[in-house]
Amino acid sequence: MRLSRFFMPILKENPKEAEIVSHRLMLRAGMIRQQSAGIYSWLPLGKRVLDKVNAIIREEQDRSGANEILMPTIQSADLWMESGRYNDYGKEMLRIRDRQERPMLFGPTNEEMVTDIFRGYVKSYKNLPLNLYHIQWKFRDEVRPRFGTMRSREFLMKDAYSFDLTREGAIHSYNKMFAAYLRTFHRLGLRAIPMRADTGPIGGNHSHEFIIFADTGESEVFCHKDFVHFDIPAADTDFDDVAGLQSIFDRWTSVYAATSEMHDAAAFDAIPEGDRLSARGIEVGHIFYFGTKYSEPMGAKVLGPDGKEHIVHMGSYGIGPTRLVPAIIEASHDETGIIWPASVAPFDAVLINMKPGDAACDSTCDRLYAALRAAGLDPLLDDTDDRAGAKFATADLIGVPVQVIAGPRSAANGEVELKDRRTGARETLTLEAAINKLTSAR
Repeated sequence: MRLSRFFMPILKENPKEAEIVSHRLMLRAGMIRQQSAGIYSWLPLGKRVLDKVNAIIREEQDRSGANEILMPTIQSADLWMESGRYNDYGKEMLRIRDRQERPMLFGPTNEEMVTDIFRGYVKSYKNLPLNLYHIQWKFRDEVRPRFGTMRSREFLMKDAYSFDLTREGAIHSYNKMFAAYLRTFHRLGLRAIPMRADTGPIGGNHSHEFIIFADTGESEVFCHKDFVHFDIPAADTDFDDVAGLQSIFDRWTSVYAATSEMHDAAAFDAIPEGDRLSARGIEVGHIFYFGTKYSEPMGAKVLGPDGKEHIVHMGSYGIGPTRLVPAIIEASHDETGIIWPASVAPFDAVLINMKPGDAACDSTCDRLYAALRAAGLDPLLDDTDDRAGAKFATADLIGVPVQVIAGPRSAANGEVELKDRRTGARETLTLEAAINKLTSAR
């Protein structure tokens, strides 16, 4: 993409409405635009990052054996009345009526709808286990939407729902998602720590929030420092290996980790002082086993191997992509802008033509641009007439991992300068060496 043709409305000044770093940088980089309280448009730069986040989430859900579907945003209130949640859900639910005065709602979540889909088609235990997921827009009318897309009213959610014949089967499905989430966040450049969450009246220890450390996190979290060194499940993890997945779960829940809501001060104080970590944290995912809470009132049954009908056991598993994007920024930025992990960067490299119109600069940038695209990379070519300082500031702000700088003198000598956005390290290479280095790193 050539910057002269790319819609990226950069703001030079810090927006007054931005309370945290990610909100400020997303607005300044032209990633999003607020349309009303807690509702945002995603502009081209932001959409590119969001799409890459979604792609990684999809790959890891598919790897675990989940099946992608797509459910509507507008739901019939009848399903929620059937489950008993319609009158219990608060003002966060946007209730509407269609032209026939039928009660409808803009879905804040999809437990009822996915249970209805399941009961309509699945009748035998032979079709289990089953995990259905989708990535869809949700709406919750927050009392105080804030922090940009970190806490918005309309948001994108990956929600998955597992169905099993028994509780034991449901725990295995839970462990699949537990491992898949560890892999997902790692691929997004995040170190997410699973922390036990409140399971409400269901009880047990099968509800976990995945938390990343960030200075602007909304809650205080406490954990053992060993989490920093735990191994992430490998790409070839066998998701049908019950014992193997249980060992991953046991390992990652073997030491203390809690949010402020679940914090046990005595248990934390029992950890040697040098092994304690306390920090601010951001929730980036939540997994939850809820048994027959929805399947029982909605009659989601299957015929078991004993010839009798059994109410299925369910779990739900959420990740908010539109929340993840600012969370990544909160965890990875500096005073000049965003520092994207390569896996979700909007472009693989930004090529900075220091003097458009100079034959050597134009030729060098055109050759680089063509070579990177031919290798399957996605470069951004800054071919604008902006001053050098403005070009560097823009490149730093948008956080592309590698900057390739072509000035008149270096281009005339057949050389370019490479700058690593994260470390600031610079090196001068011949054009061919630069192409080889960038394409071999793919």
